[in-house]
Amino acid sequence: MGISRRQSLTLMAAAAALTTGPSRAQPEKQRPIRLVVLDVGGTLIEDHGEVPSSMRSAFAGGGIDVSLAEIGEWRGASKLGPERDALIRGIYDDFSRRANEAYQDVQPIKGAEDTLKRLKQSNLLLATTTGFDRPLYDMIFRHFDWHKYFAATVTSDEVVDGRPSPFMIFHAMEAAHVDRVAEVIAVGDTPLDLQAASNAGVRGVIGVSSGAATPERLAREPHTHLLPSVAALPDLLAKDFGVPLR
Repeated sequence: MGISRRQSLTLMAAAAALTTGPSRAQPEKQRPIRLVVLDVGGTLIEDHGEVPSSMRSAFAGGGIDVSLAEIGEWRGASKLGPERDALIRGIYDDFSRRANEAYQDVQPIKGAEDTLKRLKQSNLLLATTTGFDRPLYDMIFRHFDWHKYFAATVTSDEVVDGRPSPFMIFHAMEAAHVDRVAEVIAVGDTPLDLQAASNAGVRGVIGVSSGAATPERLAREPHTHLLPSVAALPDLLAKDFGVPLR
């Protein structure tokens, strides 16, 4: 009997935990970094609260009062859960419309594209994971002409569970043909980004304070490094991970 995709991803998570266990930690750490997995909102593009504002307005339209503080703790999560009744679908559709309008003129994080170019030129594989759905993601990346940089792009509507589940990271690894978590780092700006990377067992769990969370909030989550923004990532890769950058 075959196994489902979800079961296979769960097995991959278990294998990741074994791979990073004490008995194999030293040799795995010597492996070169091959894949950099990047969040989008707040990590690669500026975040001025468009998502929580759009979400709060959508909930209000459905007769539900949700505070921005309540929404804030779920930054980076999938925007649509498994319960898809008429009310939830209506709220989600309204949220998607508002978010698409809000991101029409979105700007990149300062230094983000230079980082992408430099990492790509250094033969690193790049991937994105995001709480956005595919239509919103594609609209943003067409706007910047960024698809060319990435070996894999994974959106929250393409996995069974969003963050803090590690499944988006595993899908990115699968698409990029990278099978060892010791060869992967993940970068994000929210607590859920760091939780997902930690749950995946990747070698680098890197928080950036250019988005939703403060350095103090990110510091409370499992992490290997904290940076002011993705602009500092190339120097970190060269210094702490031995990546030969061009």
